[in-house]
Amino acid sequence: MTERLSGETGTAEVVVDARGFVTHWNGPAERLLGYPADEIVGRPACGLLFERPAPEEVRRAAAENTERWSGPLALRHRDGGRVDVVAIAHHGSGKWRFVCPIGRDGDARPEDDDLARWAFDQLPACSVSLYDAELKYRRSNQAMRPVVGLPDETVRGLDIHDITTQPQTINLADGLRRALETGEPVHLESFQRTGGERRIHAWSVDFAPLKDPEGEVHGVALIAHDITEQFWARKRLVLLNDAASRIGSTLDLTRTAEELLEVTVPEFADFASVDLLTALDSDIELGDGELSGTVTLRRVTHRFAPGTLLPTVLGPGGVDSYPEFSPPARALASGAGVLRNAEDLEFVEWMRQDARRAAIIQGQGYHSMMAVPLRARGVTLGVAVFYRRSRQDRMERFGRDDLLLAEELAARAAVAIDNARRYTREREAALSLQRSLLPQRMPEQGAVEAVSRYVPAGARSGIGGDWFDVIPLSGARVALVVGDVVGHGVRASATMGRLRTAVRTLSDVDLPPDELLTSLDDLVLRLAAENAPASEGDEIGATCCYVVYDPVSRKCTMASAGHPLPIIVSPDGAAAAAAVSVGPPLGIGGLPFEAADVDLDEGSLLALFSNGLIDVPDHDVDAGYERLRRALARPGISLDQACDAAFGGLAGTRPKDDVALLIARTRALGAERVATWSIPSDPTAVALARKGVSRRLSEWDLDDLTYSAELIASELVTNAIRYASDPITLRLIYDRVLICEVSDASSTAPHLRRARDWEEGGRGLMLVAQMAHRWGTRHSLTGKTIWAEILAP
Repeated sequence: MTERLSGETGTAEVVVDARGFVTHWNGPAERLLGYPADEIVGRPACGLLFERPAPEEVRRAAAENTERWSGPLALRHRDGGRVDVVAIAHHGSGKWRFVCPIGRDGDARPEDDDLARWAFDQLPACSVSLYDAELKYRRSNQAMRPVVGLPDETVRGLDIHDITTQPQTINLADGLRRALETGEPVHLESFQRTGGERRIHAWSVDFAPLKDPEGEVHGVALIAHDITEQFWARKRLVLLNDAASRIGSTLDLTRTAEELLEVTVPEFADFASVDLLTALDSDIELGDGELSGTVTLRRVTHRFAPGTLLPTVLGPGGVDSYPEFSPPARALASGAGVLRNAEDLEFVEWMRQDARRAAIIQGQGYHSMMAVPLRARGVTLGVAVFYRRSRQDRMERFGRDDLLLAEELAARAAVAIDNARRYTREREAALSLQRSLLPQRMPEQGAVEAVSRYVPAGARSGIGGDWFDVIPLSGARVALVVGDVVGHGVRASATMGRLRTAVRTLSDVDLPPDELLTSLDDLVLRLAAENAPASEGDEIGATCCYVVYDPVSRKCTMASAGHPLPIIVSPDGAAAAAAVSVGPPLGIGGLPFEAADVDLDEGSLLALFSNGLIDVPDHDVDAGYERLRRALARPGISLDQACDAAFGGLAGTRPKDDVALLIARTRALGAERVATWSIPSDPTAVALARKGVSRRLSEWDLDDLTYSAELIASELVTNAIRYASDPITLRLIYDRVLICEVSDASSTAPHLRRARDWEEGGRGLMLVAQMAHRWGTRHSLTGKTIWAEILAP
């Protein structure tokens, strides 16, 4: 065979399909065995063997679908002679591709200087292969031979595509070609399997052109350095830098845990989870040495490598128990990370006791795992678990360096998780305080139909001091209030509670809206003086809008202290801001507040709100106000629909500031529900007043209340005639209750006292107080009104 092929070059290539028939036959194969392609293509490949059956190793490789096989073969020449070759067979897509060099003397070697040859062959840190001017493999040093995975005599004369079929080979072939053509060194980094190994290596590869003294290139040296450890060290450093910039970007506990997993999956692990101790649900914090035995954990979140939808033992929010010997329990008890491989005895025992977990782990091919405790400020929070399985780009198990990295990542994440946990706990406490200070339900009153909505600010802003209130007043009237305290947190909530209480107290004495805001302004000034701010930004300030609606006159009186004006929507859907002069915010002092009267049709909408509703999303208040006006400008809109429309601009996101919204639809009391009499300043008029009251109660079918109403009316009218001045007016209002009012021109208010035994007077108001459900006095610019309410049956 050697004489027959002397001087010829090339690579014989034969392709055999799954049935064993030749499908490809190139020119060097014809020169090797003498068969032209048209004679051999389509024939059984076994006919080319000199001896049958095929060697045992060949039949075993075919039966096991081995990816690559190499070895000697005895072939039959066309003239019947025996041709011994060393071939390489690549298997893929159901076909076998056989290649072998021809025209190369396996024992021929240039006369190298021994020292140069020894140095080349024994370089300890460099893996070197030589390729000739046709980019055919010539030889390798000792360090490169395990990388190639085949002896020199097997692959000598082949190009790099025939030696390995890894996808990255195209880059190596391109590097060889460029170095040969340009005569300049070429460098690249490659990440691939070599020598039949399943483990991926990272390589730094240099292609050095080999030139003669005249500079002509005769070949290329491929010099490779295994930089796998350096590669993973760089990857770990990148992960640490990524973690420093990404973990803890919010004060949301779940989001913080998700950020840890986004950093580590899939770059570091194929599955990871964060589980916290269920004791934290009850605010029980456990320190060193306080965790032993079986532990119970609640899943916060988990993450799989992209592109996979895999089953999991526990979903987010689920609770599971871990025995003392399991890696998560070991990590929590010891306070250090635990590394386990699938064949470790403790891991096997854990899987034996948890069949479902074992089936999932085995089914997904996880071969190693780590459990790392999450600890911050001396408190154990939970555990982070990482699993890894074999992948095309990564085959190695977790190692000690990986465990150190996981512990560093967990330490950083634990601080951020603890920050989020503490903030969430404090925020929930502040929110609970604030909600307890807001109305729990709408009070019973007949002047308006009202609904309210309250949305706390996003996590970064914290709980604010917005509030709303609906306060029944005398004479069937109602007060609508919305306010906003400057700042956020518990301090703002506490201030809000004090101001809301003050507004209710001032409303009980029936102060007009402008006078009420003036008194509230004085209160804020006193609070600011008593609580000198510890630092800039702690000042006490607030805004407030106070509206009083009278269903008898359908008149609405309102005043604003630096607060957004209410929007009024008429029954036909026309919406506009109330025509009111906005006064200064509360806490400025020295400036007046002005009230304005607006007549409203029955069925009109009044929308009062805090500025958080119109200060989104770009702090353009005017645009937000106009958006809200357009959203409410709809005829026949219901109260719930109005609330939904008002919050539509938030687009499902948390606002930057708290939002308090109060929407009321006005009602009216017609003339048939109101009776008014002018009372002359004559004692005989008392009897006429009693008769008028009796007659009207009979018309209203309230005869059961006649005695009480006559007594109250006569006492109030008598006092007005005796102690006050004209004009005197008696008014009955039939709403949810029966209201009896006596107005006069005097500003002196009566007060309740206990009469002595010898005194003839002083008992009238005592009788009124006993007969009435409620009673009181309100002042006006022209005098006062004494009113009493009697519960209707």
